[in-house]
Amino acid sequence: MILAVTIILLIASLMLLYRAFVGPTIYDRILAVNAAGTKTVVLVCLIGFLTRPAFFLDTAVVYALINFIATIAILKFIEHRRLG
Repeated sequence: MILAVTIILLIASLMLLYRAFVGPTIYDRILAVNAAGTKTVVLVCLIGFLTRPAFFLDTAVVYALINFIATIAILKFIEHRRLG
């Protein structure tokens, strides 16, 4: 069961990477990269669930926060052409 979930997540990540490279607009590409980051967080949580050490879940939370902040910063930069 867990192997099937992992395979499905990897296939979905490959489809998102395709959208990130071929996306018709910049916003589609940013959304695809953000969704791929979210799927990475889910995969790290899955690894943490299988191996039982708690630091995998801590790593997943930190990566999710970095993913969110980076997406907001990139969108703000695209809209205003500056971060400040």
